Amino acid sequence: MSLFKNSKKLFGNNIQPACEYCLHGSISSDNEMILCERKGVVSPYYSCNKFIYMPTKRIPKRRPNLPQYTAEDFKL
Repeated sequence: MSLFKNSKKLFGNNIQPACEYCLHGSISSDNEMILCERKGVVSPYYSCNKFIYMPTKRIPKRRPNLPQYTAEDFKL
């Protein structure tokens, strides 16, 4: 049983199930496949009926670099 089942999810309540961030999955050594305790080696976007959301397994996307401005950009 998961502690996160009845609470509001960190990334919203409309999470698409994926083994990439499931309680039963772990990333393989090649960082391309998921080692599932239930199904074996699966794709990161695969999901089964035993999916339990684990928000700590989500990797946030990097923020884009901000453009560099100079004093001339603010001259009239």
